[in-house]
This record gives sequence, structure tokens and C-alpha cells, in this order.
Amino acid sequence: MTAPAPAPETGAPQRRTRAARAAQARPLREPVARVRPAAPAPEPLSRRRWILDLVAVAALLLIPIVGFWPTFDGPRYLVAGLGGLALGMGLAVLGRVYRWGVLPLAGATVVAYFLFGGALALPATTVAGVVPTVRTLGLLALGAVMSFKQLLTTVAPVAADDGHMIVPFLLALVAAVLTTSFALRLRNAGWALLPAGAFLVAEIALGTSQPFVPVVQGVVFGLVSVVWIAVRQAWRPQAAAVAVGEGAASRSATTRRIMMGAGVVALAGVVGVTTSAFAAPSSPRYVLRDVVIPPFDIHEFASPLQSFRAYVRDHSDDTLFTVTGLPKDARVRLATMDEYNGMVYNVSDQGLGSSGAFSQVRTNMSADAKGDEATVRFEIGALESVWMPDAGAVRSIEFDGDDADELRRSAHYNEYTQTGVVTAGLGAGDAYTLESVIPETWSDEQLAKQKFAPVTLPKQDGVPNSLADVASTATAEASTPIEQVRALQQFLSEEGFFSHGLKNQPLSRAGHGAERISTLLGSKQMVGDDEQYAVAMALMARELGIPARVVMGFYPEEDEAGTGPFAANGDNLHAWVEVAFDKAGWVPFDPTPPEDQVPSDQTTKPKADPKPQVLQPPPPPQEPVDLPPTVADDRGSDDEDGFDAGLLWLIVSIGTGALTVLAVLLAPFIVIGVLKAARRRRRRQAERAADRISGGWDELVDRASDLGAPVRPGATRQEDAGVLTTAFAEPRVATLAHRADSEVFGPAEPTPADIDAFWAEVDELVGGMARKRSVWRRLRARLSLRTLLEGTPFALSSRSEPDARRAPVRAEPPAQENE
Repeated sequence: MTAPAPAPETGAPQRRTRAARAAQARPLREPVARVRPAAPAPEPLSRRRWILDLVAVAALLLIPIVGFWPTFDGPRYLVAGLGGLALGMGLAVLGRVYRWGVLPLAGATVVAYFLFGGALALPATTVAGVVPTVRTLGLLALGAVMSFKQLLTTVAPVAADDGHMIVPFLLALVAAVLTTSFALRLRNAGWALLPAGAFLVAEIALGTSQPFVPVVQGVVFGLVSVVWIAVRQAWRPQAAAVAVGEGAASRSATTRRIMMGAGVVALAGVVGVTTSAFAAPSSPRYVLRDVVIPPFDIHEFASPLQSFRAYVRDHSDDTLFTVTGLPKDARVRLATMDEYNGMVYNVSDQGLGSSGAFSQVRTNMSADAKGDEATVRFEIGALESVWMPDAGAVRSIEFDGDDADELRRSAHYNEYTQTGVVTAGLGAGDAYTLESVIPETWSDEQLAKQKFAPVTLPKQDGVPNSLADVASTATAEASTPIEQVRALQQFLSEEGFFSHGLKNQPLSRAGHGAERISTLLGSKQMVGDDEQYAVAMALMARELGIPARVVMGFYPEEDEAGTGPFAANGDNLHAWVEVAFDKAGWVPFDPTPPEDQVPSDQTTKPKADPKPQVLQPPPPPQEPVDLPPTVADDRGSDDEDGFDAGLLWLIVSIGTGALTVLAVLLAPFIVIGVLKAARRRRRRQAERAADRISGGWDELVDRASDLGAPVRPGATRQEDAGVLTTAFAEPRVATLAHRADSEVFGPAEPTPADIDAFWAEVDELVGGMARKRSVWRRLRARLSLRTLLEGTPFALSSRSEPDARRAPVRAEPPAQENE
């Protein structure tokens, strides 16, 4: 007999009964072992998604690659940048297709960097421009870190052959791998913008302060990003069901949304670029190149002109260095100086374009130089100096010898003055080869119609006052710029005499300080050498507004020029003057007299008429003086000395003690006075003009508070004016308060004249308030700390608050309860 089915529970939900019936109706399944699910396969991409993502990534990364254009000296770097872009995108595509993980993709990127980096970034070090060598691999490994520093410490535009192309290649490779991988693998395309944006930021930081097509980079980057993300969002499959008849309408609406969004973005971009052309800030952007610490300070080394006489005296027969390939009429330059301080002519330090603006040597220096190209080789002998001899405008330097690498790393060059420096120091055995441009020689006929070039030179200090008169007299009959310069040159070379002041030579003191130059020009016979005459001409030319500088170097005699190797020594060391003309550039002038033009006698002192000395007879011997008898002094000399020392020590002790006590007494005045003066200066020199007006009113209120006025903290200017008017009987304070409110809250900023007038009235009112108080009260005001402590945890209570000790509180009668 079948048991009856159990009755359902009272009040049980109806759905539970249906669920139970459904469970009974389903067939039973065999238990299956639980297996860990496999990793989901990447979302399959359609062909249009592949094209969209790859085109967008290439467009985003092309922006920083093109942005490197001002940093390099030509388009050759594009080979490295575009090569890194294509290589990185190819690796990312392979990683997406074959489902590479992070480590395999990173390893493939490193291998590709070393395998293709030589051909793309360092082609000169490879075999046939393709196969990397051991040197190529070493430079790539070192360049992954050092190339960024070398790029920042080299003046832009940099040369592509100096290893700087590693930077765009490496950045493009890494950015392409990351950006493409994120775009193809991640559902949200916004993550792909992070490495692309980082690449753009790195390009800006490593570039120059003058960007390539300003504003356009950021606008184009934003446009591409917005359009790309919008299209990907529109193409994303929707979860909602769509009726069959509505498919075409839905696609049409999607297309319209895409076109409208792209149109809005394009319109915004055009408006942004147009307005940016007018509203762009005038100040240049700051890049890492602007804050990199210079490799050395040229002022660490003494001016070579100070050693001029030492070279002449000690190395007259010693070969300092040998030059091969020096063209005729070319000169060897050792240093160029354009700053005078009254003691020495030296290089200046006024930033880019000055004689102290040195940068590391590279292979594209002096790109704008014009003249004859020459290959000049220098072999150092007895010269020991950091100043590097060179010739013409140097384009590249190649060092030889065992110390070639160290010399190359420490070599710097100034294109403006055509001067080189090797901080490691040159010595015997060092050698290097220059690729230079020798400027052409200009005649006076060619310079007749040329003006002086508008160059900026440092201001001269310590120049003797007489030089301006001498220069004006010498050039009185000159009418053209070249005639002025020739007049100065001929005045010195024709009326002066030559002498190094060595043994068996006429007297000639070394140095070129203001006193030496003044003595040279003020003597009956001007006697000196290149050091004095070059400095004198440069100083006189600068007094007349002529752009001139002093150059120290070597050149052979006229009959020896261009005949073979040139051996530089102390005998052919010279100093000359260069003057800047508009089209010819810096033209050399030699103001030194010929060496055979010597003075006729030794009268080289300043123009004076000294009196002859007369030998006076010796004074007659004096007879001994009869002294009165005295009592013998038993204390002795030791006691007398001790008495004098004790008295001196007593005087010193008393004086020191008095000064100490006085310093202790005056210390509060000094410290508080310094703090209040600093507060006044801070208010007077506030950044905003309105803050200076507010600071003047605050200064008035604080000084009045120190003088005893019951000023309440936090009061308005009108309330403070009422208190001060009552306390000092000064009605002008209210007028000043109205003026302060109108200046601070007015529609226009107060002018400097308004600020000066306001502070003058504040000082006048403060002085009047102080005169109405006693001397003791004014002294207390000087020492008052009340206003200095306001706003700090140590602030004193306000005078407007009642004093509990002086104003007893009146007891109020108890209130009666309401009945």
C-alpha cells in the first residue's frame, strides 16, 4: 500500500512547491570531477579593429618622434625613431598572435634592441651598416643609460653620428611595444595612452626649450586619442537585443554619432590651435636641458693671458706643440677673452653666446661657419695646459694616443669664441686632429662700408679714466668704423716700443692691470709687448663703443707661413685684438709694435719731472745731557715691563666688558628691530600691488598697537580707524582707511606711484603718533612683541579685552522663579 504524500506545510510559498516539482522532474546526472578551467583565450579582433588600433598607435607615437626634430641636426634620426616604432609594433603584434607573456615579450624586446640597434642607431659601428660588432653591442649597452646624459649635456642641435640616436630609438621601441600591447590586449584603450603620453613627456623633457610646431603636438595627440577611444566605444558589441527591422537604423545612428563626435573634436582642435597662437605664454617652456648642471666652470681656470710673460721667458726655445696642415694666414688660437675687471682680462660667464659658454665636443660643431675647410693636426710637446690650441672654426675633433678616451670625455668647445678646453689637461704625447673651417681674410676696402656688428659683450670695470680721452684723440680724424679701428692700431704700433722686459732688454713690466695700462699710455715712451698693447687697444675700443675682444695664440712669421709644420714656442706667442663687423665677423688686428722698434733709452716712466736728490751731510754728534741726580730704582726693568702689560690688560678687559654689557643691553633692540624691519620689507615688497597697500595699513595698525592703541584683532579698517582716531586724535587715519579700501577693492590695481604715496602717508602718521607719546612709551613700543606674536600660540591678549583684576564682575541678583 502506497504511503500518502505528505501534505504541504501551512503557509509555505508556492514557488518552493514549483521548484520542488521541477527538481523531481529533472533527470539525475552522474557526479563529474571538478576541473580547473583553462585561461580564457584573448578576445578575437576583427580586421577593422586591427587596422584601427595599429593606425592609432602609429599616429600617437609619431608625434613625439617628429618632436625630436629641433634636437638633432637633420632628419637622419628619423631612421632610428621610425625603425624603433616599426620594430616595437611588430613585436607587440607577434606577442598578441602567439599569446606571449610579459617575460617572453620583454626578452624579445631586449634581443631586438641589441640585434637591430646597431643598424638603426649606430650604423657607423656595424659591418656593412647591418651586422653589429662587439663595439656596437658595448655602445648599445652603455648607451641605454649614458646616452640620455650625453644628449642633455650637449648643445642642441646634436649630431646623429655621436651615438645620440640611441635615445629616440630606445624610447620609440619601448613605447611601441607597450602601447601596441595594451591596445590589442586590453578592453579599455585608455591604458594604451599611458606609455604613449609618457613618450611624449620624455621627448619634451629631453628636447629644447623651443618646441617643434608649438601647441600642435598636444592638440593632435588629444584629437587622435579622443577619436580612437570614441570609435572603439562605438564598435564595442552591445548586450541589448535589437529588432530585425531596426539593424540598419541602429548602424546608421552609430555612424552619425561617430561623425558628429569627430566633427566636434575637430572643431575644438581648430579653435584650440587658433586661440593658442594668440594666447600662448611668452615665456619659454622649461626642459631638463635647462637645469642640467654644467660639466665645469671656466672660472676655475686662470686666464691664460696672465701667463703670457712666463711663456715668453721660460719657453722661448721649447716646442710647446707642432701643427701640421695649418693654412697660410691662419692663426692658432689658445683663448679668447672679453671681460675686464681692472686686474685681468678673462673669459666671461654670461650664459649662451659668451666666451664662457662651453659645451662638450661633437661632430657637428660650427655648422654655420664659412670659409675654407682644412684638416689640422696638433701634437703636444712641452705645453701643459687645459686650454686647447685650435685653428679656425672647429667642426670635429678626433683624439689619438693612450689618453684619447679621457681627453674626448673632458673636451669642451665654444663655437662663439672658437676656443677649446680639455679639463683633463693636455701634456706631452697627446695628439688630435681637427676638421676646421678657416675664415677668409678681409681687406680694408672690403670693410670700408661695413658697420660694427651688434654683439653683446660684458661690461668693463676698473678701466682708467684717461683711456677714453686717449682713444678719442687717436680717432679724431676717422670717419668710418674701419678707420677708427686702424687709427687705434696705428697709434699703438707706430708710437709705441717693443720689449718683453727680459735680460738685456729695455724695462717693461709684465701684467695688464689698470695701473699698468695707465702707465703705458701715460709714459713719454710707450714700452710693452703683446699683452699690454692688445689689452690697451681692446679697452680703448670698448670705451668708444667698438665691439672688441682679446685673443691669445700663436702664428708663424710671414716668410714661414704655409711652408710646413709649425712649431709653436714662446717666441711666436702673440696676443691680438678682434673686432666684430656686420658681415665679416670677428676681424683680427695687431696693435703691437715690431720687435725691432725698441726705445732709444730707459726713460719709460710716466711723464714727470723728478727733482735730483742731493746728498745731505750727516748731523753733528750731540753732547750728552747732564741729568739731575735721581734715587736708584730698585724695581728693575722687569717690573716696569710688567706694569705696562698689566695696565694694557686692564684697559682691554674693561673695554671688552663694557662692549659685552652694551651688546647684551642692545641685543633686544637689535633682534626686535631686525624682525620688524624684515616684516616691513616683506609687506612693502609684496608680489601683488594690492597686498602692498594692505601691508601699509597693517604696518600702521601694528605700530599704533605697539604705542598702546587698544586695537582689536580681526576688526575692519574702518573700525581700526575709529580706534586710532580716538587714541591719537588723528582724523587723517579715517581718510587713509577709505583710501586703502578703494585701492584694494577697486577695479584696477594700484600703480607704483599710488603705493609710494600711500606708504609715505603711513610713515608720516606713524611719526606723528610716536611724537604724541613719551620717550619711555616710545622705547616700550620699540621693544614690544605684541604684534610680532599675533597669530602664534604665544600671542598676547588684546588690550580691548577687559582685565579681570581691574574690572571686577558685578554680581547679578538671582532671578525669581515664575510662579
